[in-house]
Amino acid sequence: MAPSYWLVRAVLLRALGLIYFVAFAILVLQHRPLLGSEGLLPVAAFLDSAREHYGGAGAAFVRLPSLFWLGASDTALAVASVLGLVLSAAMMAGLSNAPILLTAWALYLSFTHVGQIFYGYGWDILLCETGVLAAFLAPPWRPRELDAKSPPPLVIIVLFRWLLFRLMFGAGLIKIRGDECWRDLTCLVYHYETQPNPSPLSWYFHHLPRGVHQAGVLFNHFVELVVPFGLFGPRLVRLVACGCTIAFQLLLILSGNLSFLNWLTIVLALAALDDHALERISPARWCSKLSELRELAPKPTRARLIAVWVYACLVMLLSLDPIVNLLSSRQRMNASFDPLNLVNTYGAFGSVGRVRHEVVLEGTSADRLEPTTVWQEYEFPCKPGDVTRRPCLITPYHYRLDWQLWFAALGDFRSQPWILNLVYKLLRGEPAARSMLTRDPFPENPPRFIRARLYRYSFTSSRDDGRWWQRELVGEYLHPLSLEHRDFRRYLAARGWLR
Repeated sequence: MAPSYWLVRAVLLRALGLIYFVAFAILVLQHRPLLGSEGLLPVAAFLDSAREHYGGAGAAFVRLPSLFWLGASDTALAVASVLGLVLSAAMMAGLSNAPILLTAWALYLSFTHVGQIFYGYGWDILLCETGVLAAFLAPPWRPRELDAKSPPPLVIIVLFRWLLFRLMFGAGLIKIRGDECWRDLTCLVYHYETQPNPSPLSWYFHHLPRGVHQAGVLFNHFVELVVPFGLFGPRLVRLVACGCTIAFQLLLILSGNLSFLNWLTIVLALAALDDHALERISPARWCSKLSELRELAPKPTRARLIAVWVYACLVMLLSLDPIVNLLSSRQRMNASFDPLNLVNTYGAFGSVGRVRHEVVLEGTSADRLEPTTVWQEYEFPCKPGDVTRRPCLITPYHYRLDWQLWFAALGDFRSQPWILNLVYKLLRGEPAARSMLTRDPFPENPPRFIRARLYRYSFTSSRDDGRWWQRELVGEYLHPLSLEHRDFRRYLAARGWLR
């Protein structure tokens, strides 16, 4: 019997709906403090800068397509976020068609292009590429997964496998080329401790024997550099490739919080299956419907065939630059070569830190600073701070500010200037900024001064005393700042952040 992909399409689209739901939920809850008019990097100001940089709104729109060129008010951001959430819920309920998926893609693409550093990661462009590809897999009009008038096109299934191949193989190549610890099999000795947002199990993974870490790196190389070729092999090989990929992603989910990247990769891996592999675990009504569809053997319309093959040719044409990038010794990681993010290049952890640094914000209500001044620490939801607090488990959800604070600790504030805007907003006690905290030591009145200190964090060797981390002070990251600090105010005014 020739393989069919009706059930594969139904499961894939519903699973993609879940990923979209999480992605838009992050926007619903976090767009205001990050990108709103009172946010750390307001969208409206960014669009003004882009318009000036590219010489007009038209040229800027071509480079950065976004619906928010029509309006970037807080209301517009909120409406777009909620609309995306509603469409995602519809997809999860089995109501998927091309218009629904294209609308969800356009909305998320719009946020990705104006989200600046908070939306500059691989999982964001991966969701854009997956979303538009899924629009050609879904029924063109009737939102029915098992619609007899619109069979799932095999060429789109193959393009899903091609996307997964580029994602996994690119991640493997960037590691081999990027850091010697991937070549001498020692990267996992450091990774679980130094990754951006460790999970509760990261402590236990970190303390596994060195030989287990080396075996883990070998398994990583096998799954990312060898297994992807099996996606285009015979059926049994494809099923094994799918199983290895999903098992690998589940390990990553347990060992860290990488947003919805690993979950979305599992969604892509479903394209390596066929209906026969899913029949035993599918609802009875689906299996009954599948039997009818096999007897009918419906054919796609001429218009749909043309649309699908035109898009397939476009994808292969746009794949040329990513292929060249994969072969290049200067391989780029997580980059798009077209303004619509239709075909991108991916990679993760091309380098692995050997030590973990954390920026810790502290405030005081004292009128004058003295050696005896008492400072109190701010706590963020998923960022290491209090050494006795258990690491978080949030995947596939994602605290974008917590993630970005990890990057802030890799350099100084000049590499992440938004941190000064964060300090300013906390000094003013702005509700939007305070909403990103899990502990605000100044719930009634904002502090008089805020400073930032740099600590080196490492996992404890045991948990007998209830601590997960131990830390030592490295030095000052930001000297104490107040609202009256002249240089501070001058810096904020130059960036348009001073109110």
